[in-house]
Amino acid sequence: MPQRAVYLLTLSDDGSPDIVGNYINLPPPTEPYTLRFSIEGASSICRKGSLWVNVPAAGEEFDRKKFKRYELSPHFNQNIYIDITIDRPGAFAFYTTYAPLPTFSASTNPTEPTPKPTQTPTHYFTVPPNLTINGQPLPLDSLSVLSVVSKWLGPVGKWEPHLSYISRKGYNMVHFTPIQQRGDSNSPYSLRNQLLFDPEAFPNGLKDVEGIVDRMQKEYGILSLTDVVWNHTAPESEWLQEYPNSGYNLVTAPWLESAYVLDTALLEFGLKLKSLDLPVDLKTTDDVLLVMEGIKKHVIPEIALWEFFAINVKRDAKLAVEAWKAGKGKRGLAGYTPGLGLFNKAALVVKTGLRGAERLGERFRRNVDPEAGAAYIFSALGAPSGGNDAEALETITKVLDEINLPFYKEYDADLAEILEQLFNRIKYLKIDEHGPLQGPVKEGAPLVESYFCRLPKNSTTEKHPQGALYLAVNGWIWNSNPLIDFAGPNSRAYLRREVISWGDCIKLRYGKGPEDSPYLWSHMKEYTELMAKCFHGFRIDNCHSTPLHVAEYFLDAARTERKDLYVMAELFTGNENMDKVYVERLALASLIREAMQAWGTGELSRLVHKHGGKPIGSFEPESGTGLLGGGTGAAELVKIVTGSPIHALFMDCTHDNEPPAQKREAKDTLPNGALVAMCDCAVGSVYGYDEVYPKLLDVVNEKRLYSPPPPPPSADASSVVKEAAGLDGVAKIKRILNRIHEKMTREGYEEMHVHHENEYITVHRVKPGVNKGYFLIAHTAMKGNTGDNRGDIKPISLPGSKVKLIGGWTLKVEDSGKDKAAVIQAEDLLTGLPSKVEELVMDEVTENNSIGEVGVVSTIIVPSIFPPGSIALYETWVPGSASSEQSAGEGVYDLDDFLVSGAKEAVSKLNLVDLNFLLYKCEAEERDGTGGKDGIYNVPGVGNLVYAGLQGWWSVMQGVVEKNDLGHPLCQHLRDGTWPLGYMIGRITREMADKYDGDEGKAGRFAPVEEWFKKRLERIERVPSWLRPRCFALVLGEAYIRSIERATDLMGGCLNEPGKSGAKKGGFLRELALVGIQVTGLNKSTSLWPNKPVACMAAGLPHFSYDYMRCWGRDIFISLRGLYLATGRYAEAKEHILAFASVLKHGMIPNLLDAGRKPRYNARDSIWFWLQCVQDYTKMVPHGTDILNESVKRRFLPYDDEWFDVHDPRAFSRSSTIAEVIQEALQRHAWGMSFREANAGTGLDSNMKWDGFWIQNGVKDWDRPFVAGGNKWNCGTWMDKNGESDKAGNKGIPGSPRDGAAIEITGLLYSTLRWVVDLNKRGLYQWDSVQTSVESKTPIPLAEWANRIQRNFEKCYYVPIDEDQDKDYVIKKQFVLTRGIYKDLFGSTVLIGARDGDQQEGREDYRFRPNQFIAMVVAPDLFDAQHALGAIEIADNTLRGPIGMATLAPDDINYRPYYINSVDNDDFLTSKGRNYHQGPEWAWPTGFFLRAMLKFDLQRKSTREERVETYQQITRRLGECKKHIRESTWRGLTELTQKKGEICHDSSPTQAWSASCLIDLFYDCDKLHQEWESKEEVS
Repeated sequence: MPQRAVYLLTLSDDGSPDIVGNYINLPPPTEPYTLRFSIEGASSICRKGSLWVNVPAAGEEFDRKKFKRYELSPHFNQNIYIDITIDRPGAFAFYTTYAPLPTFSASTNPTEPTPKPTQTPTHYFTVPPNLTINGQPLPLDSLSVLSVVSKWLGPVGKWEPHLSYISRKGYNMVHFTPIQQRGDSNSPYSLRNQLLFDPEAFPNGLKDVEGIVDRMQKEYGILSLTDVVWNHTAPESEWLQEYPNSGYNLVTAPWLESAYVLDTALLEFGLKLKSLDLPVDLKTTDDVLLVMEGIKKHVIPEIALWEFFAINVKRDAKLAVEAWKAGKGKRGLAGYTPGLGLFNKAALVVKTGLRGAERLGERFRRNVDPEAGAAYIFSALGAPSGGNDAEALETITKVLDEINLPFYKEYDADLAEILEQLFNRIKYLKIDEHGPLQGPVKEGAPLVESYFCRLPKNSTTEKHPQGALYLAVNGWIWNSNPLIDFAGPNSRAYLRREVISWGDCIKLRYGKGPEDSPYLWSHMKEYTELMAKCFHGFRIDNCHSTPLHVAEYFLDAARTERKDLYVMAELFTGNENMDKVYVERLALASLIREAMQAWGTGELSRLVHKHGGKPIGSFEPESGTGLLGGGTGAAELVKIVTGSPIHALFMDCTHDNEPPAQKREAKDTLPNGALVAMCDCAVGSVYGYDEVYPKLLDVVNEKRLYSPPPPPPSADASSVVKEAAGLDGVAKIKRILNRIHEKMTREGYEEMHVHHENEYITVHRVKPGVNKGYFLIAHTAMKGNTGDNRGDIKPISLPGSKVKLIGGWTLKVEDSGKDKAAVIQAEDLLTGLPSKVEELVMDEVTENNSIGEVGVVSTIIVPSIFPPGSIALYETWVPGSASSEQSAGEGVYDLDDFLVSGAKEAVSKLNLVDLNFLLYKCEAEERDGTGGKDGIYNVPGVGNLVYAGLQGWWSVMQGVVEKNDLGHPLCQHLRDGTWPLGYMIGRITREMADKYDGDEGKAGRFAPVEEWFKKRLERIERVPSWLRPRCFALVLGEAYIRSIERATDLMGGCLNEPGKSGAKKGGFLRELALVGIQVTGLNKSTSLWPNKPVACMAAGLPHFSYDYMRCWGRDIFISLRGLYLATGRYAEAKEHILAFASVLKHGMIPNLLDAGRKPRYNARDSIWFWLQCVQDYTKMVPHGTDILNESVKRRFLPYDDEWFDVHDPRAFSRSSTIAEVIQEALQRHAWGMSFREANAGTGLDSNMKWDGFWIQNGVKDWDRPFVAGGNKWNCGTWMDKNGESDKAGNKGIPGSPRDGAAIEITGLLYSTLRWVVDLNKRGLYQWDSVQTSVESKTPIPLAEWANRIQRNFEKCYYVPIDEDQDKDYVIKKQFVLTRGIYKDLFGSTVLIGARDGDQQEGREDYRFRPNQFIAMVVAPDLFDAQHALGAIEIADNTLRGPIGMATLAPDDINYRPYYINSVDNDDFLTSKGRNYHQGPEWAWPTGFFLRAMLKFDLQRKSTREERVETYQQITRRLGECKKHIRESTWRGLTELTQKKGEICHDSSPTQAWSASCLIDLFYDCDKLHQEWESKEEVS
């Protein structure tokens, strides 16, 4: 069963397509396929969200306005997939509706109003038609279209020879200009009756049309296309007299009255020139200037145009006074004060009472409401009294005159434009060389074109108002916005004479919909349906001036008649973004582009490059991006939707542009046409181009017919003659080119290289993978290049390719002035210039292997006889690409298939430690593993990669692939050699041989990987250098994908898709989980054990990657739950727990492990994170409580503080169970401890003052039994930055000592106590109490210890919002900085901003930091829920940054949010980075903050909808983290950022806990969601 194609379109949080590029064009539906919308399950648009799509179901008719609703059922950690079947072409749209998330609030009655339901902007995608010829598919790019002016073909009975000729030349579609009845101008675009065909051409009407179109396809293999003309009609259209409101007349468009008055006056003036003693036959600019003076004197004053702009002061003043006298306006004018100036008084009147100013219209349309005028008079003079009428009239007149001033300026500006436009147009029409040189002004040859058609007065028209008979003609405007109706009320283009008019076309007025002009819509719809019934395609004439909603309506009707209608247009918007609007709204399959627009060889090469196809060696857009996650199946082939370029119909020349003989040199016909034919898009030409017509033909006035074409060869002609199809000249070569063009498209020759050198353009188009191609050399003939000079072009080298000549030809044309005149003046028939194509003798292609390239190098030397107008065409291929030339047994068709085959199997035996090596290893790790010999790769022009493994390469290559950046330095490096693959293989080979870890199975696991890479290297070494970047990307991308898949398969936990056996979640969660593989690997310089190499976790890369700086107790056990437990890596978790249990000393685990050799015990919090992880292990791992009975050998003696060397016989001589280690930790803290660190001194810490090595920790007050410790000279929690600057005087003075009872330690302690109490009750933990001191004989139950903490917690830590409640809490009011939060500490003694001697005991308690959220997560029952929510809300608004949490509130006096460790100055607070935790935003607390938000917000939610809102609030706050990990070359989350997420260059770019704590969040969400689902099922 074939796989069903699925196109995956991901939507962003705002509902917009998440694609590179901005235009979505899906493939034609040769078979129905699926468009799959992918939406993150908890994105903003999923809140009461729906996706609306107007794709109809199978069997339904398309209705553009009918959208089907797909409900978006939210989920925090799963994508939502909406599948839409695409079975027809067209223009489709989608949008989403949703209820915006309210601002997070702790209040149950928030004051902020509920956000209103929202609809996103509408987005579009197009599906092109599925064209066929006689049942055989015809890809759009294989189209070869020929434009034909239908009236020059003559009667339909004489068409067959022309159609045979067109077919023999290799064209497969003919574009016919309109074939309807024409108006009096005889223009094919001025249609008298859209429903009747030209009776001279089609005497039998529709029968003739359908017959010839049918024969075209069946007998000649040609599809048909015609223009549809919706924008205008001929003035002679009889239906127009019946329905003049179908146009813009003075009734339907009264704003045109002033333009009509001016137009009429200009026509009359032109006929009076002689009587006014002005030039009639204009010859010079002076003549034009004389006429212009006449217009200023005799036209403008007489028609008084100003009256259309100004108010009638006398009229409005009189009416205002009358209203004032009648008692109106007694309240006066709002805002009036006597001291106002006249300008401001006028502004008040305008604001209150100006009417008619929204558009132009009749004279004096603008007026002031008499009541407003009366109110102004009343404000100025009061109530009427006898005799002050004159004063009132004078008062209002002054203000009305002031109101008129800007209107007069408006008139002056428009008049200036009118005169400028008239001068330019008269000059162009009458005297410019490039103009029509119309001759004397007379009837039928006016001074300037008329902008209006005056319908005749007759029995039909007499029933209409006179103004309805004056209809605006159509035209166009330079550089105008096509979406603005230039005949509409908001345009003055007709008045300002900006329209370049078409006098034989009436502009049609559709209005907003069929109800505005019912007959017009009905008539033109019938016309459109008739054309769709007859023809395979449309060219929309004057598309850019056709209202979009009109074109949409008619195309929808046409596609109902013919589903696979090909629609193209030529747009003159001058803006690709505007082009996109038309393309996506109308589903234009192609836009016409033209080679003859180029003014030189360089510009022509640019156009060929633009439309020619992807560059040779282009990357596969999905290389390395195949990690789609859920929603895919084995029966599906999933492809990612990416942005598309707008499809081009690239024509060598159109029917309305000058041919080469007129614009360049006639002989350029051949190279210009050949270059177009080589392009990977639809191509086209115009009848007469191949025949070398000498000039652009006038489609309106030209009356001659096309010359009879040459007949086809007779049946008994020779095979050579038959192959030539009876053709000669350019037509013969066009046959070859058009056939090759179609072949290249059908067979996938989609890559091209274009080179411009002087007068030459070379084009190489190839089929990727197989790498067969065609190579064209074109010697252009631009204007003035008339000789036979070969010109300059260097020998052409094609590295790695073999070459075979197809042919070389030159075009000879008799194009003297006499020759051109003879052809142009021929009376009966349209003919081309005498021309012939001569075959050229081409030099032999040389092949050699001597210039450093791998394989053959073919060199083409252009012969000495290769004049302008010549081309040479070659066939090329790369040896070793085709299946017949591949090594036996490879079993694949082409190079690409081979390169990407087998990678999944190759990596299938690797374990996670192997994958750490294959994918990652930073510089320090790589040096560590090789004894300092080898590091990461340095790419010239790029620099060092971040990893030695595949991720290092892919972090660079991904952007190169996505942008198809073949000019990137890495691409050039690959062209220069295959060293990168050699480097990869060398690493693998070395790792296989390295036995330091005693892993005997490693070589066997890596052997298939090594072999796979070696075979790919062997193949890539044989390809041309220009193919290497592509080949490397394929190999790298495939190896990377399969390695990531393997890594994901080896993990589990929250990565498992619920209910889908073996399926894994992708996206952000997987990216986070991969950080666990990044940071967990073997390291020769360190381990978890002193004598056993095992993989161990690095705190972060590259800063904490090897030796004693790699394994930090605190970091590991903050990270272990997310990176190991939540992802199913239970063995690694257990190994780390046991290793740190083995080195317990002083009741603490070390801050720095150093493989147990010289562990350092200076972290007061590490043990509590370890205990929390053991607790998590027992709850998250199957049979997890078994770990309590695991025995570990102890590095130091239990309950003994003596330090001894790792080689001392006492080391590891005693054993303890994990339960015993737990009890020892609790007991030691209950007793309290006080010791100086072993090995204290500068050798241990060069910045620490001597007193800082003194560690004190434990319960100090059993009434409030929090664990407290520390002093001002050390920093025993994670905020552990010590001062380092002698210059600033902060050396040895910690930035944040946090002595006292840190809130997170209190929470972790409580969590541990509750856990062990529960274990004791279940018989899994033998102890139920601890001694309060060494001497004490009275133990305290563990449960009581926990209860005392719980009773005192809120009282000691909470800072109430209401100051009056302070009496109920332990509060020092003078230190309170922020209310409604929890203190960071309890019982501190040190002020962190102070120097020695300047201390205030307890002040540090009140610093607002994010540590309270750790306690909320691990011990939520310590907190009053409402208090916790309040603190969360405050932190959300003050501490939370885009990625991390500010380590100190911005309003704190010590807030310093920019960490720059390298700066050593005299700033005590920041020098040498002392402010590490004084404002910079750390990523890992974000996880705890969001987990706290999740827990406490869900507690107050009772319905599914409410709970979904919580998940969405969480998701909204993850956006920048997701962006960061995807954009980071390290593919991790940074350690910290500066203020508001600004990059911190001193941060570790990927940190274990930054990723881990967000995995914790995902795990919690899944767990809570499952619990809720279970409750719902039960209920």
